[in-house]
Amino acid sequence: MRKRLKTDRIRTIFHQHTGGACLKASIVLPNLNGAGWLESCIDSLFAQTEQDFELIVVDNGSTDESLATARSHRGRPGYTLIENTANTGFSAAVNLGIKTARAPYVLLFNNDAFAQPDMLEKLLAAMEKDEKLFAVQCLMLQHFAPEKTDDAGDFVTLFGWAFKRGDGMPAARYRRDARIFSACGGAALYRRSVFDAIGFFDESFFAYLEDVDIGWRANSLGYKNRLCTAARCRHIGGATTAGTTGARYNAFKSIQSGRNSLLLPCKNMPIVMLILNLPFLLVGYLVKTLVFHLRGFGGPWRQGMAEGFRLLLKTKKPRFRLRNLGHYFWVEGSLIVGVFRYVGWRVWRLFAK
Repeated sequence: MRKRLKTDRIRTIFHQHTGGACLKASIVLPNLNGAGWLESCIDSLFAQTEQDFELIVVDNGSTDESLATARSHRGRPGYTLIENTANTGFSAAVNLGIKTARAPYVLLFNNDAFAQPDMLEKLLAAMEKDEKLFAVQCLMLQHFAPEKTDDAGDFVTLFGWAFKRGDGMPAARYRRDARIFSACGGAALYRRSVFDAIGFFDESFFAYLEDVDIGWRANSLGYKNRLCTAARCRHIGGATTAGTTGARYNAFKSIQSGRNSLLLPCKNMPIVMLILNLPFLLVGYLVKTLVFHLRGFGGPWRQGMAEGFRLLLKTKKPRFRLRNLGHYFWVEGSLIVGVFRYVGWRVWRLFAK
């Protein structure tokens, strides 16, 4: 399922477009059982002040009413619907959309997010300021508490842990644009040409951390990721994978976390960098193993780790290149800063309560 889809397993439905010559952006919207929010999400995108875009909805085998919602937009100018017959995972779905896209910039957007009218306009303006930018993320706000931040860019620590920057903190603290380690794939604009240089989203990740992985690859090759605070959206968060209970921990998430937490640093660090960081990574894995066992999901976590080890045996390590040495140092510095960022966030949460 995680391999490239065979043509007989997918039906692609194309509808009338507006010509394509003046398209500034292609919006790729993956959907899986998003009946409760997909219509509002699509409406927010078609209400953008910047209208030179196409919308590509990739339905990942939905079994609820959201597929009918996606089909109901057939005939709208600039609208494409791709229907997968099964859930291929986030990475495979967005890769399909990116490869279908015709514009120089591709906006990935979650089906449980709702864009402010000028979001795309602001993202495009920020992207065009620097040709070395790979991704520009908007400031994501919590849907039910928009005065709070949902995601202001992702960061990674020396322990291999990845987190959402500013999660739960007041949105007012984010007034300035800044370079970030990686952009959240739930609401970020990507430069289409860079995918040819660094590759597409790694489909081994299936779901979670695939956006951090591709952001890491971009950093290692000298590209940049940035937060644009003027571009904003509201995000429910975890609506597809949390289940009806909205639980933070479940078996599916535990498997994904076990596998992807191992893959993320081990596949992206050149061998010397991996050896230097190995003591910190081992501590990180031991702590996460303990946490998942205490939460009652030790079995799924171990299953995910086992999958990760098997995949690493088949994964080609990035080749160390001297010309990228400065970029490796930047990544290492970001991992160190990530530790302090994580501690600060934990202290803030402690006193915020």
